Amino acid sequence: MKESQIPLDIATGTERGFGARCLEFLRSLESGVWSFIPRGLSLFLGAFSLLNLLGQFRSARFDANLWWVDLRFFPQWPANIFLLVCAFCLLAFGLRPARSPWRRWLTAGCVGALALICVLNTAQFYVLLARGAVAASVPIPLSLFVSVALALIAAANLPAPSKLDAPRQLIPAMAVCLACLIAFPLAQMICFGKTDYRRPADLAVVLGARVYADGRPSDALADRVRTACQLYRDGLTRKLLFSGGPGDGAVHETESMKRMAIQLGVGADDILVDEAGWNTQATVKNSEAICYTLRASRILVVSHFYHLPRIKMAYQRDGWEVYTVPAKEKYFLRQMPYNMAREVAALWVYYLRPLAGSHGTGA
Repeated sequence: MKESQIPLDIATGTERGFGARCLEFLRSLESGVWSFIPRGLSLFLGAFSLLNLLGQFRSARFDANLWWVDLRFFPQWPANIFLLVCAFCLLAFGLRPARSPWRRWLTAGCVGALALICVLNTAQFYVLLARGAVAASVPIPLSLFVSVALALIAAANLPAPSKLDAPRQLIPAMAVCLACLIAFPLAQMICFGKTDYRRPADLAVVLGARVYADGRPSDALADRVRTACQLYRDGLTRKLLFSGGPGDGAVHETESMKRMAIQLGVGADDILVDEAGWNTQATVKNSEAICYTLRASRILVVSHFYHLPRIKMAYQRDGWEVYTVPAKEKYFLRQMPYNMAREVAALWVYYLRPLAGSHGTGA
């Protein structure tokens, strides 16, 4: 970079640091140049919150606001009222920033309170991490990103909107909102999926993956089985439940999983199989029935990190609290980008499916 191109502080003539650039960005929010970013974030969070609250009238346990803010330390109905007010404030700001001071301060106050709660959620995550209650290969909680997004929204509400906040700014704001539909599930996969919640349990459910025609497990399936067997050897679970569908050849996924587990030292009597686990929802339903039979109360679920948010949601929707364990990958799987992209769509399909009144038979 040429000397003339280095960003300089106008007052001192020195090179600007990170803090100065942040202040410059905040001033650009005030001037309206970049206001479409907090407006787009506001549209996404407001619409998502409102849909969760209204969806409960259609389907019990539909509310997924816990994905982005944990308000469980409040009684449910005051928390829902607070989120409802916040949702309307967020949507109103996203669609048309207010010029009236009372609405701007109401929005900034509600969003600021949400940001503070997300900061507390972030602190709670690091306390659990320090205590060893959880482990994370990516030790950054989603609540940290959400608190930053909320802080931007609150900051954009403090000054009166400029002329640049005209309706034409709504188009790029909508683009940011649409981008969040992709970024939010990906963040769930990285932040939640990469966090290991293993602890002593009655049963570990292992979801299947491809088995080749000669009966060999695919690398993805081998990762899952090895991780589950390690849980067994560490004494964290007494039983393993392998769930899957048909393989490429005559060998069923669950049979290949069972063979590998026995080779890794798991007793045959401690292995259960669900041969009707054709997809995630089928595995969830079938494993719930088996858990009822075994009177198992604490369940671990093993799969790859990108799969775990959808699994967690499917169990929660049926009233089951499970603890997810990401499969330890022997190496980076070649199909990982495709699997993650596919999971973005699958997560939204599973999320919206109860509104159609059916669990369906999807992936």
